[in-house]
Amino acid sequence: MMDGSSYEIVTGREDARVLFICDHASNRVPDIYGNLGLPAAQFERHIAYDIGAAAITRRLAEALEAPAVLSTFSRLLIDPNRGDDDPTLVMRMSDGVLIPRNARIDAAEIGHRRRTYWQPYRDAIVRQIDTLLARGNVPVIISIHSFTPLWKGVARPWDIGILWDKDPRLALPLIDMLRAKGLKVGDNEPYDGALKGDTLYDLATLRGLPHVLVEFRQDLVGDAAGVERWARIALRALQPALRGSELTTPRFYGSRATSS
Repeated sequence: MMDGSSYEIVTGREDARVLFICDHASNRVPDIYGNLGLPAAQFERHIAYDIGAAAITRRLAEALEAPAVLSTFSRLLIDPNRGDDDPTLVMRMSDGVLIPRNARIDAAEIGHRRRTYWQPYRDAIVRQIDTLLARGNVPVIISIHSFTPLWKGVARPWDIGILWDKDPRLALPLIDMLRAKGLKVGDNEPYDGALKGDTLYDLATLRGLPHVLVEFRQDLVGDAAGVERWARIALRALQPALRGSELTTPRFYGSRATSS
């Protein structure tokens, strides 16, 4: 395991065909920012990180002997899954909570956070992709996230969500396999997988690499037992889905995110 200033790398086999990424792995903020003016309890909530996502990422990477890249800073500092010009790159308010040290943030400070945290994390993923390609393997990029069971008082019924743009190579088989297990699977729920500038758009869609984003419901993965159970469920679906021969070559599908 290797650490950078804004990312953690879990090493895998040299012939690995899968790369896991976890954009919202951590709720940590560098000491120079304190708690961004928030009570410590806010960093235990979904506004600071994706609960359970880092542990599932590590468990799946271990099981498949695959590399993984995980962020080591809170999304409240800067969101590694947003495009570099996205207005929500640094959130001034999240789920009704004002972030005091972000409230009046200026362009210079956003640029500093982008260069210091956001860009090195993205660059670390690119290096992993390029390393795998140089070894003759087209990597399948799997992004691990988690979502809240309620949003603005409305229940989200899905056990797990599969988010994708136009590339169906992994998403559709994975949806079918999970549904065959009797699970409530969101197809581009609770979010749409087509988001211009997000990590998968920039690093997988634009390069024609097969990819998918998997969202786990947070109340199901909030403890070690839940992480283990859902990692096993995901693994049993991923293993056959990853055998598809169409995953071994780049293919460009375009994106709904750029469609008018």
